[in-house]
Amino acid sequence: MSQNADIRYIDTAEALQQFCDDLGTPGWIALDTEFLREKTYYPKLCLLQIATTQHVACIDPIAISDLGPVLELILDEQVIKVMHSGRQDLEILYHLAGKVPSPVFDTQIAALLLGYPEQVGYANLVRDELGISLDKLHTRADWSLRPLSPEQVRYAADDVIYLVDVYRQLTGKLDQLERSDWLGEDFQRLINPALYDIAPEDAWLKVKGGNRVRGESLAVMQALAGWRERVAREKDRPRGWILRDDALVDIARHRPQSVEDLGRIRGLSEGLVRHSGNRLVELVKAAAANTPLPFPDKGRTAKLSADQGALVDVMMAIVRLSGERNNLNPTVLATRKQLEKLVLGDTGVAVLQGWRNILVGKQLLTFIQGEMTLSARDGRLVLVE
Repeated sequence: MSQNADIRYIDTAEALQQFCDDLGTPGWIALDTEFLREKTYYPKLCLLQIATTQHVACIDPIAISDLGPVLELILDEQVIKVMHSGRQDLEILYHLAGKVPSPVFDTQIAALLLGYPEQVGYANLVRDELGISLDKLHTRADWSLRPLSPEQVRYAADDVIYLVDVYRQLTGKLDQLERSDWLGEDFQRLINPALYDIAPEDAWLKVKGGNRVRGESLAVMQALAGWRERVAREKDRPRGWILRDDALVDIARHRPQSVEDLGRIRGLSEGLVRHSGNRLVELVKAAAANTPLPFPDKGRTAKLSADQGALVDVMMAIVRLSGERNNLNPTVLATRKQLEKLVLGDTGVAVLQGWRNILVGKQLLTFIQGEMTLSARDGRLVLVE
């Protein structure tokens, strides 16, 4: 797409409908959002950018109350939604539309198969693929304020104008390498609704410092985190505005038995104690009698023996060989921690899934099972059956 593309700024329902009519049903669209969430529980959509090879628009959701026509396009399963690092964009659209748009193509994920490191930034990808340096002046702008300056609109539009060309560039390279079909599992995980809708009963898993709480205090922390999550949703306020993590953990540890006890805990606002003190004390008393939920098994790696540690060292060499052979950064294939888990018998690690399994996972399993060895030939390491 040309850098001089005509950017439509759409702030009326009529203009939005006309834009969607002009687009029709394209095979894919480049998609991005600008949003704020510093003062709300749910991210507030402030601008929606869409581009194809022929059209580009910045849609103002603050001015337009009904985004139905464009949401219909975004939810159309015949249209691929191209994004860069699209998880936050998908979260916004999930809460806005009630479902996760699909199918998707994330250029940050796709870039891994072309040798880029994990979480490569959009500006770096545009620079490397298109030779264009982007201005990031408005990265921290307040996108809820109106009117937007022409510079802000241009900045926002650039995030999809160049995404069009990056997408075509990446897909062309992936097709040449016959790797386009390898990304299906990664993109499928990205559209899992569970990523974007935390159940209140699971909110305790996100409490900073909560991993050090045990026993009765853990049961109390779990109840408090669930209460806070429900209140934050109801009031549409950040969790920390309802009750900070450190204060929540302190309440769980001290387990106050009265509002007076609660008020003595450092860091609690007078307003919280006054308006919610009785409820919090009730929660503490009730939860202390419960059996806490167990921490999820994150597969903590047991201490390896000397032989197992040496085996992991050799497996790391196999990963590096695969990275070199496939022109990939070896860190995106497997980490040492994953290999340690694999040696201990954990077959659920990422290196045994999707394209990573194709490139190196199967080799690692074959090596562990003694069906392949690592040998030196002409000064180079090679795998030998």
